[in-house]
Formats: sequence, structure tokens, C-alpha cells
Amino acid sequence: MSHDSLPPLPENRIVLGVGGAGVDFLAAVASYPNPDDKIRTTSLMVQGGGNAGNALTCAARLGLSSRLISKVANDTQGRGILEELQADGVDTSSVVVSEEGNSPFTYIIVDNEMKTRTCIHTPGYPPMIPSDLSQTSLSSALDGARMLYLDGRIHETALLVAQEAARKNVPILVEGERIREGLDDLLKLADYAVCSAKFPQAWTEAASIPSALVSILVRLPKIKFVIVTLGEDGCLMLERSVDEAPQSEEMDVDILLELLKQRKDDNIAIPTCVSSPVTKLRANGVGTVCGSLFVGTAEKVPPSELQDTTGAGDSFIGAVLYAICSNMPPEKMLPFAAQVAATCCRALGARTGLPHCTDARLASFLS
Repeated sequence: MSHDSLPPLPENRIVLGVGGAGVDFLAAVASYPNPDDKIRTTSLMVQGGGNAGNALTCAARLGLSSRLISKVANDTQGRGILEELQADGVDTSSVVVSEEGNSPFTYIIVDNEMKTRTCIHTPGYPPMIPSDLSQTSLSSALDGARMLYLDGRIHETALLVAQEAARKNVPILVEGERIREGLDDLLKLADYAVCSAKFPQAWTEAASIPSALVSILVRLPKIKFVIVTLGEDGCLMLERSVDEAPQSEEMDVDILLELLKQRKDDNIAIPTCVSSPVTKLRANGVGTVCGSLFVGTAEKVPPSELQDTTGAGDSFIGAVLYAICSNMPPEKMLPFAAQVAATCCRALGARTGLPHCTDARLASFLS
């Protein structure tokens, strides 16, 4: 598949991201070390990282025009971060470069035995503040943007960009990776949210993930949908309905999830999706919301092919950004994003395995 066959209107396929871009030092080891151990790597890689940097790289490879607002230092790592993003077609003209300090970096231990990845992050210094971003630079970055993506970092600058985006009616996707300072203010402006497995219950204190998703839509009336990624267990998505449910009776959201799970075919290796009709969903102690629940499965990647889950969530978000810009329905978006994430997991590092739009594994979604 060529770039020519991608959906048209490239000027309407610009996605702006605000957040982290750094360097990952990835050390793959046979098994996770015990305290005081001295072990050797099975392989070592130095590569660009950071949630926003990874997700925008993914979106760029899929065919979107990606722009980044972030901050690095004018050091060897900072220059490498920018060069790598630019090589993937990410516009870094709004990245602030500090003459002093250090660029962000992360040590990542990839455990080949248990298939885990442990991250030790050193933030960049000095941190980005709103005054780093001129009004001219902000206007230029948002010019023609179809979507704004916020990974939850550099929250004061992100809020400034989000407020301007909301004024210009640019839809906003916010990532809920974990509870962070300033994240609530970003979520209030969000049209879409994509969360890690632990975030919905941590943020809402709901008794279950489905109840937490209902709570998020109740507490954030602007949100159109919320997705929670569950690793090898796939994902859940709750989409708000603008219309009332045809039937008046309410359905308990936890019971609905169990009914949907029964419809899943666990023998299919490729990602799939099952969904409910528009229903008035109830979560005990939370309230009700009118919408549809979707259950997406992950690809069953053979253990011999599973290399590293670093960046899987970032690649999922990159694919969701592409799907929204392409007006993909949820039934197609969730398997597509799961397929992109599974492809990412087949190589060491967050970006090595990110597929291009020409990848044969994506052909059925992009045709």
C-alpha cells in the first residue's frame, strides 16, 4: 500500500502532541537481577523515547503529520532526540531547546524471562514552563491541527495549549497513565481519554474498571469516549451516546461486560472487537450514562516473537489518533490499535517495531 492510497486531506491530518520526548537506554537481560547482582545484557539499544515522542512517531509512520511541543537541552542526547524525531517526519519546530541543563532520559531493564520492562526515569532540566512557548509558536503549532494529544507531562504548558485548542474547537485526547499533578485540569478539556489499566479505578475510586469508565463519563461531560488498555487482555472502551437508549431499563455495566466477554472468540489470534447496543448503563454508587461498551482483544503474540512491551501503550495511542483523524468506527479502531501495539512488541525498544502504513499487517485496516 502506498502513501497515495491513504485517505486524502493531509491538511486535516495534522496532530499536535504536548509532552515527553527523551532518550531510552534499553538493557535486555536473561532475567531480572537480584539486589547486588552483576549481570550482562543480552542486547543493548539507545533510542528515542517519551510517551509523546513515541506516540507521534507512531502516528507519523501511519501517515499523519505529527508536531511536537516539548523541551530538551542542547546536549548530545537532546540533539539525538530531535534528529531521530525529524527522521521519522515529526515536526520539531515547536520543541524548546535549553542551552543549559540535561535532556530527559530513561534506563529500561527488559526482562526476557518474565517479559516485563522496568523504567528508571530522569526528568529533563530545567523543566518546561508556559513562558517557554511564545504566543506565535503556540498559534503556529495549532494552525490547521485536526487533533491535540496530551500525555499528561509538562502540565502547565499542556493546559495553556489545551485552552487555546478548545477555543479553536480542536478535539483533545488526554492520556491517563497515572495520577499526575495538573492532570484533572487537562481531563476537563478532553474529548477523548486513553488510560492505563490502573488509572480508571485510581482516579475514580470505583469498585471495578467498567464502573470507573461510567464514573469518568459522568464526571467529565465533554468526553466522547474513554479507553482503558489492559495489555494482553486487550482493552475496554465506553462511548457516550448523544441519543437516549431505545429501551428505558438500565443495565448494570459489570453484568454487561460479562455478557460481552461470553461473545469473544478466544481461539482467534488476531485482534477482534465485540460491542453492546446503545444502553443506559448503571454503575452502583456512581450513576448512569447512556452509551455503548466495547471489548477489544489483543493479538495473541507467540512468546518466541514477543520481544519488549516498551512503548506498547504509546503505539496504541498513536494508532487511536490516526483512527480518529480517519473517522474509523470503534469496531475497526480497537483491533487496528491492538494490531499496531502487537507489532511494536515484536522488537526491542519503543520505536524499532512501529509499523509504517505500508506494513502488510495493517493492509486490511487501511484499504
